[in-house]
Amino acid sequence: MIRALFRSLMLVMLVTTSAHAGSSAFLMTLGRDTLAIERARDEGGRIAGVTLFRPTGTRVDWTLVLGADGRAEQFTTEVRTATQAPSDAPAQVAAFVWRGDSVLVDVQPGHGGHFATTRGSLPYLNPSLALLEQVVRRARAATPPLDTVPVFLTSGGRTLPIAVRAVAADSVVLDFAGVAFEVRLDGAGRLLAGRVPAQGVTFTRVESLPEGLLATARPDYSAPTSAGYVVEDVRVPTGGRFTLAGTLVRPKGKGPFPCALLLTGSGPQERDEAIAMVPGYRPFRQIADTLARRGIASLRLDDRGTGASGGVFAGSTSADFADDAEDALKWLVEQRSIDRTRIAVLGHSEGGLIAPMLASRGVKLAALVLLAAPAWDGRRILHEQNRFAAAGRFQGASLDSLLRVADHRVDSLGIADRWTGWFLAHDPLAVARTLRTPPVLLLQGETDRQVTAGQADELAAAMRGAGNPSVTVHRLPETDHLFLPDASGDPTGYPRLPVRLVPPATLGLIADWLVATMRVAR
Repeated sequence: MIRALFRSLMLVMLVTTSAHAGSSAFLMTLGRDTLAIERARDEGGRIAGVTLFRPTGTRVDWTLVLGADGRAEQFTTEVRTATQAPSDAPAQVAAFVWRGDSVLVDVQPGHGGHFATTRGSLPYLNPSLALLEQVVRRARAATPPLDTVPVFLTSGGRTLPIAVRAVAADSVVLDFAGVAFEVRLDGAGRLLAGRVPAQGVTFTRVESLPEGLLATARPDYSAPTSAGYVVEDVRVPTGGRFTLAGTLVRPKGKGPFPCALLLTGSGPQERDEAIAMVPGYRPFRQIADTLARRGIASLRLDDRGTGASGGVFAGSTSADFADDAEDALKWLVEQRSIDRTRIAVLGHSEGGLIAPMLASRGVKLAALVLLAAPAWDGRRILHEQNRFAAAGRFQGASLDSLLRVADHRVDSLGIADRWTGWFLAHDPLAVARTLRTPPVLLLQGETDRQVTAGQADELAAAMRGAGNPSVTVHRLPETDHLFLPDASGDPTGYPRLPVRLVPPATLGLIADWLVATMRVAR
């Protein structure tokens, strides 16, 4: 789903040795939009940097310590939201210590442990261009030049090889999990510029980077001037002893109002469910606006550890996010402006997987709206995503062989990464077979390549089989996983989509069904 796509499309960067001291600054862009900003200093044995990644709203201050033999000894990170000051306490601190073929990990707060790795592996952090420069220099400096570099994934705890291929004296291509990164160098081996052709992402070296650019202003979640509704910034307490930041939108006038809780897709998502590769895409803002104009309130939240929310995202599973959603529902029923008997949950992608889990726990809900909700377990979903991605280049036995390798890598990631392990094992149909209530609307794009169209019908059949008399399915022609007009649905084409707003007709389907189901007065 979105998380799997996000991982494969994000620019992955590598860390290695360096004999070149000095400062560097980089920009990563998608079209006219800046994705990442970075400043670093290489002191030959100690490399320190700060990386601001706008899609997740995070700033990471990091330090790599190298031994005399050039191998990684320690890698530390401090994670803050992009709106925090550098002097503010970090949301998470992590330390990685190499001991031969092992890495000792300590994450506070979070999950640490003892991880096996390839001897001589190097840490890998997204998305550091300064560290990308180091891996290129390391590969070129070896005799003979290295054609692969093992890297330890700091976000997942497993090790993967990175292929390094020289194209010319001033350029190399890196291949990580099938994604190619073209890099152009100067005579000293410094990174000058590069691109990820499949995604339209480019990156370049800049002369300087003022400190002020290494922070971002808080996103604007206020109501449009013409809006006939009220917007309120809220903090929702959770059982995990942190708060979720969100926006409560309610119509003007006398309440209490029916309300929809909006649950985002996979990956660290802020409350509008914005995606960097599709500038202007803010589907939850559109949905909240549409519902408010039809008399329905809504609550949308930054994921834990994302945006202005507390908690830790890394290492959390869909079950943990379901706990957060349940806490949000408990908060909603305590609000005087909200009708506690008319609360719906709307989930997109992973959110569409979580929403039925809430109903299966016995949470009283008036309705479920599931947008591109999966019916299959994660292993089958990722297998089909990989099949689609590879089918254009491979066929027959070659395709089968490639998919076997991909399946093995997925299983390995499931062992190393808590979210993936949970996702691979979870059976949404088993949950759906327990739901006799509430009424359910399933919306599905016909050209969705991340959650295939037929899965909506499978979920509907399971719910009807459980005795739920009110299950509605709408399959939208030439509509992709983002619910944007898209004849192919190929995720690699998302950055080039000409329409980046959910069509009014789709928003109308959601609003009309909720108005009728929750008996909203016109």
